[in-house]
Parts: sequence; C-alpha cells; structure tokens
Amino acid sequence: MPAFIKRVRALLFNLGALLLLLDLLLLIYGVFARYLLGSAPIWLDEMARYLIIGSVMLVLGALWVEGGHMRINLLEERLPAHLARWVRLYQWLAATAFFAFASWVSLRYALDAGRFRSLGLGVSRTWPLLSLPVGFSLLTLLILLRGPWPAAPDTDETAGSVQP
Repeated sequence: MPAFIKRVRALLFNLGALLLLLDLLLLIYGVFARYLLGSAPIWLDEMARYLIIGSVMLVLGALWVEGGHMRINLLEERLPAHLARWVRLYQWLAATAFFAFASWVSLRYALDAGRFRSLGLGVSRTWPLLSLPVGFSLLTLLILLRGPWPAAPDTDETAGSVQP
C-alpha cells in the first residue's frame, strides 16, 4: 500500500476513534446525569447519534482500503486468474461509480436539509448531514487511489528479511 494511502488511512482511523471516544464520554455523562442528577440535557442523544454516524463515515474508506469490509470473494477464488482480474475490475468500477453517485446524492440531500433545524441542538440539519458526502467522497477517493488490483499484502516474514 502506498505511503500516502497509509497516512490517510491512519488519520481517518484516528479521527474516527476520537469521535467514538467523545461519543462514549457523552453517553457516560448522559447516563450519569439521567440517573444521578435526575435529567440529562436534551441535546445529548442527538449529539451522540451524530458522532457515531460521523465516526462510521470517516472510517468507512480506511476499512475498504485495507479489506476490512465484508465481501464475498468466492467467485474470484474459483475462477481462473485472468477471469478473476476482470471480476475485480468490474467490482472496482461498480464500487467507484456507486460511491461517487452516493457522494453527489448525499451532498444534495445535506444542502437541501439546510432549511430545517435539529430539535436538540438547534443547528441547521446540513451540518450533521455533511458527514455523509464527506465519508462517501473519502471512500471514493481511497478506492480510486488503491486501484482495482490490490498490492501484495505486507507480511511480517518478508518485511524484515533481507533478500540475497
């Protein structure tokens, strides 16, 4: 995997983990406030929902690049190598086209929702909904950068060995 993609992947994982940690802290505070203080702030549930969606959308592209998404590759394993390459190319083209389209549609949706305000936070609905086009766009970019044929996986055995 090229160094640039590794850096982007690490950045996305770290940002997603940070949002998830913030979400966890907010939820713990909400439980504390509800059961020990008698009431929790009204905006807490909404903020927790937005944070979890944002963290998932950020990590989506990073997981795809490293092959962490669930995928059935039974067909690829049973086909001859030259046909399997065509199947991988088709999958890459279909995924790129679909997620580019999802980026465009979700951006239009987020911008159209700007006239509405969220109930708990009182902010324009555009702001939390922008996590969708950002996530889909990052996913599309990482799919394009990775290409249809993944590089040979890095293994511990070959990483430290010196070739004669």
